[in-house]
Amino acid sequence: MSHPRHDLDPIVHTPARFSILALLAAVDRAEFRLVRDTVELSDSALSQHLTTLEKADYVTVRKTQTGRRTTTWIALTRKGRTAFTRHVEILNQIANTDPPAQRAG
Repeated sequence: MSHPRHDLDPIVHTPARFSILALLAAVDRAEFRLVRDTVELSDSALSQHLTTLEKADYVTVRKTQTGRRTTTWIALTRKGRTAFTRHVEILNQIANTDPPAQRAG
């Protein structure tokens, strides 16, 4: 039997991406600035993480125009929600694993 850590999703496991997905899992969609400020990332760092998540089909990024203002909306895809949920389940499994019995020396 292999350790559950081998099943962790390397795309989700990065702390910033995990935080982004956790925020998105709680809402239908979120505006770029809200995600940036909540997760405490620079615009460029958030953009880079979103590119990785978008390439994996974990998020969608949509731009809307209101007058002269462009708003960027980010949403979790079904695949992203499944990946995030599975990742959390594996973390919980690791956290709740009983330690092996120690041998008498």
